[in-house]
Amino acid sequence: MITFVAMKDEKMIKGRFAPSPSGRMHLGNVYAAMLSWLSAKSRGGTWLLRIEDLDPQRCKREYALQLEDDLRWLGMDWDEGGTENRGNLGPYSQSERSYIYKVYLDKLKAKGLTYPCVCTRADILATQAPHESDGRVVYKGTCRPVRLGGCCECDYSDVSSATRLFVPDKEITFVDGHYGEQNVNLATNCGDFILQRKDGAWAYQLAVVVDDALMGVTEVVRGRDLLLSVPQQLYLYDVLGFEAPKFWHLPLLCNEVGQRLSKRDKSLDMGVIREKYTAEEVIGWLACQAGITDKAEAVSLEELLPLF
Repeated sequence: MITFVAMKDEKMIKGRFAPSPSGRMHLGNVYAAMLSWLSAKSRGGTWLLRIEDLDPQRCKREYALQLEDDLRWLGMDWDEGGTENRGNLGPYSQSERSYIYKVYLDKLKAKGLTYPCVCTRADILATQAPHESDGRVVYKGTCRPVRLGGCCECDYSDVSSATRLFVPDKEITFVDGHYGEQNVNLATNCGDFILQRKDGAWAYQLAVVVDDALMGVTEVVRGRDLLLSVPQQLYLYDVLGFEAPKFWHLPLLCNEVGQRLSKRDKSLDMGVIREKYTAEEVIGWLACQAGITDKAEAVSLEELLPLF
């Protein structure tokens, strides 16, 4: 059963769903969206849809429009955001926010917290949400300058490089609304992480922190595989002077062999699901998995609100 522990001193609630439009939504995406929507709406809050299309090679506008259609079909309309930029805190597609990210990257550079890096793997994956099951790599500080406790004295003036954030050897403690207290060492468990790739694309961690802060998001409900992103994000919130939201992470829906669902699982994407089931049947099955209802019976989102 999913447990949501109410946080003390809550202000006006604003939840969000921030999918990457790199393919059709699958059942796991819908599960996270549904619980995020219910969490915000059950307490009189608002719900924001942000399009996290940082990777121009994988993310397409037609996928963003399709996921919006899927959300509407399920009964999950949004109060703010989307491709139509509903609201006054946009643009709500990350591909249109480069000028904003640059402002905050420059602030970090001015504080001496960044350095150039020519290493590759984390750079290539930097625009993607770093799921734990994707073979997460902790950066060993190969390019870290001597002044930041490293040993690299290379001259990168003629070399294309990414920008990496120095993280201290520091314990980050936070309380997840479902998994409880977490203690993570930034240096050991996270390592210095990418803020901007060599090709200029913005990294997930910087973009998500800046966007959630500037858009007034107060709570983040998402999958368990992003739990280890929280310490990195909390560090960024701190050094940028932002107030962090509350976090709730969800157990993952898995396929028949125990792997987390992905957009490669075509049998569980929304295209197939919409052909076989009604929206109420999908919502009812997911509500049962979350422990909101005892039986997987058709139900609307509105009917779940008093039960959540």
